[in-house]
Amino acid sequence: MARAPLIGIVDSGGPADQMAGARAFDVGRDGPARPDRLGHGTAVAAVLRRAAPDAALRHAQVFDDTPVTSADRVARAVLWLAGEADILLLSLGLAADRKVLRAACETALAAGRCVVAASPARGAVSFPAAYPGVVAATGDARCDWETLSLLPGGVIGAWCASPERGGAGMGGASLAAARVAGQLAAAFPAGQADPAVWLAGRCRIFGPERRLAPAGTA
Repeated sequence: MARAPLIGIVDSGGPADQMAGARAFDVGRDGPARPDRLGHGTAVAAVLRRAAPDAALRHAQVFDDTPVTSADRVARAVLWLAGEADILLLSLGLAADRKVLRAACETALAAGRCVVAASPARGAVSFPAAYPGVVAATGDARCDWETLSLLPGGVIGAWCASPERGGAGMGGASLAAARVAGQLAAAFPAGQADPAVWLAGRCRIFGPERRLAPAGTA
């Protein structure tokens, strides 16, 4: 990317000094966003700031006081950001595939946007990470700040503030997705067609995490 990229963050908003131009997508209406009341979007934005200091951030607020949202709210946020953001970061995952969310992500991808979404490390798939063309990212305790891993299904593993790496507080797939989006913002080359292929080429760890059995167990 020749210019500093704009990253659109679909989450709970950010700190007050980042909320100029932000929008809140509430049930049935859109409007000005409030400063982050959960702290999750703020933590995600801090990872992006560390990874890509020159990037501009734009917040689309889809969470209120609790980490609960809907496919419709997320889809409206995606469509809004697709009009201006180079990278869309969805540091969240919904359990069900909804047409409105799928269509919004397809619109963003067709517009040439990079879409990165959090994917759970274990259990069922989540959306939009499972949609074709979306970069699915999850936490991998083997990864330090600079390292990426390639996991089954093409999921990208990344640093996630895990305790194994000295992390504390918030962590997991959402921060890993922010780290992956930050890698794209800092170094993704202009003209590269597929961010997932580019990211896979930068991976240094391959295959799933393998946890050792506790001492004294079979």
